[in-house]
Amino acid sequence: MSRLRRHSTSVSIPLPILLAVRSVAAVSAFATKALGPWLDVLIRLWLAQAFLTLAIVTMMTDSGAAGRADAGWSGLLHNLTTSGFGVAVQTLCAALLLLGLLSRLAAAPMFVQALFLQTRGVWSDIHLFWAALLGWLIVMGPGPFSLDRLLSRGAGTSAVPGVAPLCRAYCWVTLRLGPWYQVAIRVWLAAAPAGAAFAATGMSNPMQRSDVAAWLPHVPGMVALLPPSISLLLATLLALGFGTRLAALALLVMVPISQISLPADDRLYWLLLLTTLALHGPGRFSLDGWLGEYLAALGKRFTGADADLPHVVIIGGGFGGIAAARGLRRAPCRITLIDEKNYHLFQPLLYQVATASLSPANIATPIRGMFREQSNVRVVLGSVTGVASATREVLLGQARVSYDYLVLATGARHSYFGRDDWAPFAPGLKRLEDATDIRRRLLLAFEEAENSDDAEKRRGWLTFIIIGGGPTGVELAGAIAELARHGLDREFRSIEPASARVLLVQSAPRLLPTFPEALSADASRALLKLGVEVQTKRKVDQVDAEGVVIGGERIRARTVLWAAGVTASAAGQWLKADTDATGRLKVGPGLTLPGMDDVFAIGDTATVEAWRGRPVPGLAPAAKQGGYYVAKVIAARLADRAPPPPFRYLHFGNLATIGRQAAVVEFGPLQFRGPLAWWIWGAAHITFLVGARNRVTVMFEWLWAYLTFRRSTRLITDGR
Repeated sequence: MSRLRRHSTSVSIPLPILLAVRSVAAVSAFATKALGPWLDVLIRLWLAQAFLTLAIVTMMTDSGAAGRADAGWSGLLHNLTTSGFGVAVQTLCAALLLLGLLSRLAAAPMFVQALFLQTRGVWSDIHLFWAALLGWLIVMGPGPFSLDRLLSRGAGTSAVPGVAPLCRAYCWVTLRLGPWYQVAIRVWLAAAPAGAAFAATGMSNPMQRSDVAAWLPHVPGMVALLPPSISLLLATLLALGFGTRLAALALLVMVPISQISLPADDRLYWLLLLTTLALHGPGRFSLDGWLGEYLAALGKRFTGADADLPHVVIIGGGFGGIAAARGLRRAPCRITLIDEKNYHLFQPLLYQVATASLSPANIATPIRGMFREQSNVRVVLGSVTGVASATREVLLGQARVSYDYLVLATGARHSYFGRDDWAPFAPGLKRLEDATDIRRRLLLAFEEAENSDDAEKRRGWLTFIIIGGGPTGVELAGAIAELARHGLDREFRSIEPASARVLLVQSAPRLLPTFPEALSADASRALLKLGVEVQTKRKVDQVDAEGVVIGGERIRARTVLWAAGVTASAAGQWLKADTDATGRLKVGPGLTLPGMDDVFAIGDTATVEAWRGRPVPGLAPAAKQGGYYVAKVIAARLADRAPPPPFRYLHFGNLATIGRQAAVVEFGPLQFRGPLAWWIWGAAHITFLVGARNRVTVMFEWLWAYLTFRRSTRLITDGR
């Protein structure tokens, strides 16, 4: 019997139902989070262009409306909306909607005008759709991709008069009126299939009255398309809010896509409204909402907070550990993620911090923030000192954390191939602290050269040696050369930074050994074009404070960087298990340790021949795939399902950048080089960065550096 069944005997409803409900809820939440913000942007952009178009047409055809003397409120509204002042207001409101700034206030006069147009006898579903979508913006507010949402937290405590009360009013409107507005939207949309059912059966249709029909949407073609019973069923589901998302998806097919006779604008607005309903759901006042609350109450033991649930301990907050925790987000278990740092580091861009292109905050994300919405994850800041496999405990100093399943994702550290005495003189690049230390060394080298009157010492300060010709070494060499030749020009008076010597040393016959030979040759040529000296088949004999000895030749250099090799963490020592020459744990096809089916190892911590009969490479995609695979294995065991097939690494390719518009990319048989490869490399790294803020910031930094050749993070910080 599985651990899950031992721990869940008191649950009052069947486990499959709970898991199915949680899965549907998770899929819905993911769709809302992933697609909802883009839908909000689309709605704002489309409404803005519609009102800008209306303003232009008004100026061209009704410019004299301000002088009319229509009586009553109708005349006043007409004059206000068609006068020059009214057109200016429409234009300003549309511009604010485009930016997502003061969106609710901007939508209010547009909402009034949409209703006014319908009352003037110009009946059109377009005006009703405008009012419905603008009302949604007023009541529910703009989405995450808006200036309003970006500024909301600070605005709520702003000292500007009236801003804080306005923010509180916004919250009140959304909280109190939002659920009722969702009811109104559901019932209003249900009028179309209900009207179609009445019309098809010849029954008396109260919605055909002229004073009612002017305010209800209609789709005449639906009569022929759907049987009356189906139309009535969809209308009932929408009105009651039961199976709402499925009903909305059904209507998405029936109305906007299949109703070719409808005008294109009508179909688009149907699409926008139904997609809004499908993504955001029916709201609290619905059968779906009440049923969800009831099932959530019954399934509260499976929220991840119950101490009786199976405990998965993940050591390491890198790519593999994060992927494993995310993969278990719907599993009935509690997770403890342990890391000695409180942030997840995007290591592929670590060299850009080291070469003053990016700030550390651009590539690091707090782990707790990443799991804010995943309630079954607990994050622990601490250093693991050992694992007691006999008692199933992880040692955190004097503390102990018991586990049912253990995932080791502890990464790797530098390897000096038995010459650890070189470490003080040739730092590696694996941690954020390494990057800031290297940045300090690089920038200090130019400062020391500027202050030195000795030509020999100056040459030593302006000589930079990178040992190791893999992706890290190649990217470091190219970035340092660009920094010297472009980033620091005209900033020094006694030296010329462009005269710096950058030397890349590789013991293998070529750079980038894991890349195809043609791309390795392209990388070498690109480095030579930047002024980097590339030396292959050269072995380093000595590294000290004065420089390096290569093949018996002494090269004076005050800055030497190590990118030649790595070794696994101490996980093998903790478990006293079998490891390879670099200390990586040897695991089986299920990524478990031999004789320890409850212990998994992934990423740089493990070695497994799961890549066309070869060991899986130590790349971020491999660690992520391993993490998600382990999550599937654990979830299958918890649910008493058959385990997934043995782990197989899917290799998507290799990428490396050399410098400005110079990169090499390999996707299986496809090979790219030059500017195109550089754009592909940049897009891939932006995509896989964690957090929208980091993506936007990195794009801005890269754009600034590209246009100005300047780097904005050239700070020399204390290395102590």
